[in-house]
This record gives sequence, structure tokens and C-alpha cells, in this order.
Amino acid sequence: MKLLRQKKVLEMTGLKRSSLYNYIALGLFPRPVALGRRAVAWVEAEILEWITSRIRERDERVVGKKV
Repeated sequence: MKLLRQKKVLEMTGLKRSSLYNYIALGLFPRPVALGRRAVAWVEAEILEWITSRIRERDERVVGKKV
């Protein structure tokens, strides 16, 4: 299991820091794991699944419009 720091998560998702934390607050993004008092990281597999689900949602909308 690999943990990703915030910088890498932002690079992978294209989100800005404020959007990332807004999505977390709304329950729309995986919550980070505390590494210490001031350090957090995210589980890589959860981030990859979130990205995959966004792509899946996009594709389902496109298919829905074609029908």
C-alpha cells in the first residue's frame, strides 16, 4: 500500500488545494490518513479509484446522451 502526499494528489487529480478540501468536506473525495500532527497522506489506490470513477461518470453521461 502506497501513501501519497498532498502535492502528488493535486498533480494527479488536477485539483487545487481548496477544491480538494471542499470535496473531502462534502464526502466526494477520499479522506487523508494522519501521519503525524501536521502531516497527512492519501491511499494511492483510493485516489486512483476516485479518478477512475470520474472517468466512468463522464463516459456514462456521454452514452446517456447518445441514446
